[in-house]
Amino acid sequence: MSSVFKALADPTRRKVLELLRVHPMTAGELCEHFPVSKPTMSAHFNVLKEADLIDASKQGTTITYRIKLSVLEDALLGFAQALGIGPDADPAKADRTTPEQGTGS
Repeated sequence: MSSVFKALADPTRRKVLELLRVHPMTAGELCEHFPVSKPTMSAHFNVLKEADLIDASKQGTTITYRIKLSVLEDALLGFAQALGIGPDADPAKADRTTPEQGTGS
C-alpha cells in the first residue's frame, strides 16, 4: 500500500489520475496538460504503473493509459480501516479518547 501513497503524494500524478478518470488517454494527450518534459511525465507514469494505479497498452508507438479504480478503491478502503473508519471498522477497537480528553478519571 505504501507504493500507492507514494504515487498519490505528488500533485502531478494525482492530476493524471483525475484526467484518466474521465477517459483513457495517450501519453501525448496527458503530456499536453503539464508544463514538464516528456521524460519527466514518463517517470510519473512509471510510478503510477508500479503502484498498479494505471494500466498501459501499446499500439505501435502510441501508449494509452487507463486508470485502475479497483486498486485505488482497495487502497483507500485499507487506509480507512487502518484508521478505524468505514463500513468494516470494528468500533470496539477504536480508541475514542484523545490525549487532550484523557480518560475522565
